[in-house]
Amino acid sequence: MITSARNPAVIAARKLARGQARARSGRFLVEGAQGLSEALAAGARPLTVFATPEAAGEHRELLAAAAAAGAEHRMVTAQLLADLAQTLTPQGLVAVVASVVRTIDQIDDPGGLAPAPSMVCVLAGVSDPGNAGTVLRAADAFGADALATTAGSVDLESPKAVRAAAGSLFHLPVIAGADWPRLAAALRDRGLLLIGADPHAEATVDEVPLERPCALVLGNEAHGLPDPVRADLHHLARLPQYGRAESLNLAAAAAVLLYACARRQRLVTGGQR
Repeated sequence: MITSARNPAVIAARKLARGQARARSGRFLVEGAQGLSEALAAGARPLTVFATPEAAGEHRELLAAAAAAGAEHRMVTAQLLADLAQTLTPQGLVAVVASVVRTIDQIDDPGGLAPAPSMVCVLAGVSDPGNAGTVLRAADAFGADALATTAGSVDLESPKAVRAAAGSLFHLPVIAGADWPRLAAALRDRGLLLIGADPHAEATVDEVPLERPCALVLGNEAHGLPDPVRADLHHLARLPQYGRAESLNLAAAAAVLLYACARRQRLVTGGQR
């Protein structure tokens, strides 16, 4: 049982709340049994699992599966676990997992972006981790082939983004921190239309060709699409609003756009993508 916050393993894990430590070590934190289960099912590599005695007793099979995958099990007090989890209601289990995101240099590698995707979601300069994680979850729910973020966007392996993604980080390829010109070229080379979300666009989502293979590009929560990104897009589209709300937040708008695209593509293909 680890009881000291000065334990080297605990110190190293706690540092992973910071982006520089994650980038330097190639590791990030996953909280809860469901998150660890999703990671194992996807073939991600758990390195260390911290658990309270209560959680260890409740999740014996999961911890055994993590150990079989090479993870080291560390029993910790509830207070130390709460410090690692950084949530109001910690779930008793936190895992250190090897990074699963890919760089633009790995986009063509096995497990990267498929040669002929139908729908890719792109976050261009998005800074809020909760929004970004929720968009990733929506992209997974509506059948996107991958999600990509541009340089300067939030780290999808940050604790808040991982929690918001609710396991979807392990379900589809994520290309992180990509240089926009290279990413745009790679998307176009795969036959994708680049369609940007803009609340001030003339065309609505019903008036752009979402039935074709496309990359849906969403900009920063406050400032929208960066000008260099906007200049490369084939279409801009807005969601029509019929009520009195000033606007939708990024995650809500992304979910509607992703659903609209998936629906149109399935109507054209008879339910197949």
